[in-house]
Amino acid sequence: MSKEKNYVKRTQRDYSMSLKLQIVHEIERGELSTHGACKKYGVQARSTVVSWLRKFGNFDWETQTPSQMAKTPEQQIMELEAKVTLLEKQKAHLEQQVNFTDKKAIIFDMLIDIAEKEYNIDIRKNSSPEQLSYLKKNKNKP
Repeated sequence: MSKEKNYVKRTQRDYSMSLKLQIVHEIERGELSTHGACKKYGVQARSTVVSWLRKFGNFDWETQTPSQMAKTPEQQIMELEAKVTLLEKQKAHLEQQVNFTDKKAIIFDMLIDIAEKEYNIDIRKNSSPEQLSYLKKNKNKP
């Protein structure tokens, strides 16, 4: 049995601006090739990625040098909006990770308390006398 891939015609509107910019940045940083970007992100044609590089990249395709041409205000706004969206997604993901880590720390702390009671041993690290005197000294300060 051979699986046939159904061809779905896609347009530029099928790809978000943040995705386009992310692909361009990854290629320009040398993390991906144009073919690699097509495979990784499911872009059907390499020419699509190349057109994004020409539109949004920092490379002058005429002279093969990095471009110093100023971008139009519309391009700058679109890039900044895409970056904001990407940063908001990253922030939400990091907040989720922090929440998970906090819960994990609470659970581990509870497990240590249970183990200390159950086995009647001190699991937590005991402080050295120098640390104890330092802690007592700072605890008494108002």
